[in-house]
Formats: sequence, structure tokens, C-alpha cells
Amino acid sequence: MKFLTDMHTHTSFSPDAENRAEDMLAMAQKKGLAFYGISDHFEFDCDILRMPKEEVLGYLSLNEEEYFHALRHLQEDYEGVMNVAVGAEIGYTEDAKIRGRYELICEKYHPDFVINSVHGVAGMDFAFQTFEEDKRTVYGAYLALVRKSLDVSYPYDVVGHLGYIARYVPFEDKSFAGFENDIDDILTAIIQKGKILEVNTAVKGLKQATLPNEDILKRYFALGGRMVSLGSDAHNTQRIAEGRERAVQVLKEIGFTHVTVPFKGEYIKAEL
Repeated sequence: MKFLTDMHTHTSFSPDAENRAEDMLAMAQKKGLAFYGISDHFEFDCDILRMPKEEVLGYLSLNEEEYFHALRHLQEDYEGVMNVAVGAEIGYTEDAKIRGRYELICEKYHPDFVINSVHGVAGMDFAFQTFEEDKRTVYGAYLALVRKSLDVSYPYDVVGHLGYIARYVPFEDKSFAGFENDIDDILTAIIQKGKILEVNTAVKGLKQATLPNEDILKRYFALGGRMVSLGSDAHNTQRIAEGRERAVQVLKEIGFTHVTVPFKGEYIKAEL
């Protein structure tokens, strides 16, 4: 069956998002979405010495109890109207204590789905970093982190925006050409673990329709990967489902016939 879906969005519970959950849900319904996922940021390893003050306060003020309590009530309000998934985007960290905290959160609050993402290194998002090393070093380190993130102990469903770092590096060539072995290792692990590869349409500053790019999606398909999800990464109401049509076209041209929607422990197929 064909459904409109967007399984990666943020509300004002995230420090970098603009609109309340109520407003995001109202717009999602207006746009005709059948499945809508809220996945606010869980990033408890932010570097408070190097991040802007407003960003730090935002990350530190995210209270998981308040978050899940508020969104579960909204989920009930939309029952029978729109399938609302209360999820979380967990940023990978090499800090074992923080990973343990994420595990406890998942055990206590049972998110409807979890996106596993790599946003930065040593507690600092790539958006705030300067890149002085060469591309081989920068991309190699990033891909190594992504590969490590796939082995975390807390449950997750989706591997978020593979290639995220390309949005911020100063290199003229932002592709991952020359890193085929690293990419294959990541894609193979995703397939073997039964995880979903996200097709993220937030491609700020990039000459491509999706993250990961089309070449990586083609390779994923060639390796046997079929589970992909669509996410706009919307941080305001206007960007909900943004870029969806272009992404669907890319996926269809590769050979994909459906997206996979993670929803309350089930993986639901929706035709493209």
C-alpha cells in the first residue's frame, strides 16, 4: 500500500528546531502524511566549551521524561487520524557512560523507533568544526565512527543520514569516491543486522538529492539492501516532507519499490 511518510523530524524539544510538536503535527496532517515520526536529538556528550551557549543549554535541558510524556499524549490525540511515531535520534558517542544512559532511556521509555546517527566527534557537531586535515583523514575518521556506531548496545532501527559530514567539509569534491571498501563494510553491516538505511533529504550545500548520495544508494541496492526510510530532517513546519518527490525518483530509478517504516516494533512496507 502507498503511504506518505516522513520518519525524521524535530520539534522545539531539540535545541536547533523552531516549532512546537503541536505545530509540526498539524502541518504533517495538512500535508497528508500517513506516518509521521518525531525524532528529537539525544546528544548528551556535547562539548560545552566549544558549542554556542544557546546550543549547549538546549541539549542539556532536554528532559527525556518530559519529552516522552508530552509526545505520548499527542500521539493519543492523533490516533485514528495519523500514525504518529514517538522516536529519538541518538547521536553516537565513544563515551561508554553516555551510551549506557541511552540504553537506560530506551529500556524505560521504549521509543517507537530510534535513529542512530553520527553528528560529530568528541562531543562537537561537524557543523561547528573546522577541518584542517586532508580529505582522506577526515572522511576515514568519519566512516570509522559510523562503523563503530552500528555495534552499540542500545536498540536502533535506522542508520541516519550516512554522509552527513559532507554538508560541512570545505573540500571541492565532497563525494566518497575512493572509500568504497569502508562504505561496503558499513552497508554490509546494516544489511546483516537487519537495520534500515535512511534516505535523508536535508542536503544543505550539496549537489545531490539525498544523504547518502545516489552512488551509495546504488551500492546498497547492489549488495542486496532493500530497507530504506524517508526522512526530511525537518526542523520547522515548512520543511516537513521537503525533497520527498526528488528522493522517490532517485530510489525508483535505482530499483527500489518501497520504503520501510519503523513503527512500534514493526517494519511496515509502503510503496514508493
